[in-house]
Amino acid sequence: MRKDKPSRTALKVALVIVTLGAKPGMGTLLPPGIAQASQDVLLASGAVGPRTIRWAATRQAVSVYEAFDWMLPGQFEAFAHRKAFFERQVREGIAAGATQILVLGAGYDTLGWRLAPEFAEVRFFEIDHPATARLKSKGIACLGKRKNLCLIAEDLGKRRLVDVLRESASWNQNARTVILAEGLVMYLLPEAVASLFRQCAEMVSEGSRFAFSYIPTGVDGRLDAGRWTRLMLWLQTVVGEPWTWSVRPEELDLFLKSVGWEQAPELEGASGKQGVEFYAVAAK
Repeated sequence: MRKDKPSRTALKVALVIVTLGAKPGMGTLLPPGIAQASQDVLLASGAVGPRTIRWAATRQAVSVYEAFDWMLPGQFEAFAHRKAFFERQVREGIAAGATQILVLGAGYDTLGWRLAPEFAEVRFFEIDHPATARLKSKGIACLGKRKNLCLIAEDLGKRRLVDVLRESASWNQNARTVILAEGLVMYLLPEAVASLFRQCAEMVSEGSRFAFSYIPTGVDGRLDAGRWTRLMLWLQTVVGEPWTWSVRPEELDLFLKSVGWEQAPELEGASGKQGVEFYAVAAK
């Protein structure tokens, strides 16, 4: 990742959500209000200008994304499925007693900002690299802060998650928590992924859940993004945000047990695949 610049991937994902809002039929899949909220956060933060937002919200932009689906079949609409999956895990987790939500590598995601007023008794935390987090914080400040939403700007490549959370007076490591790592772990080195899961297990109570998406490992032992994997890996490297971690779905349970978690297939919608990504939920 380019350490001194806001994440290009985070911006791309937010703009894709804006464009999905202009695609017919997506209203039944996308979480309510997410497309408009994404527009608002991007504009208020200064991440993009009005002209970019206006274009992203057109049917022409939809056509462009659909034209590139040959590279990663289904990946355009997969972002809508991904957002729906993670929001469902949060809502179900809260219904099951969670009082904390932690979003890792939040980017310009609007889940915390949208849900905080609805669940006033729940504390929402977001952590991201300062270059992206500070820009987003500017946008949130303009739109209206939420009393139960805490935005944390930290480089977890330099500081341990457990140390960052212990510095937050409102973090309760004895609380049932839902942790989200949406489109994150594939950008981390293997040792960093294992450390992240272990640290998360240390900072939450029994009954917590960890929802994440990941790229599978192929038969050749490398990340498998389909037919155009080599091209995709090259493009990610060119933009300075390479994919570096993957796991075989059949080996995920063993990995999770080694880092303090258990796979939780019994949870509704806890696993699946859309586009090139698999989704999973671990329980403590």
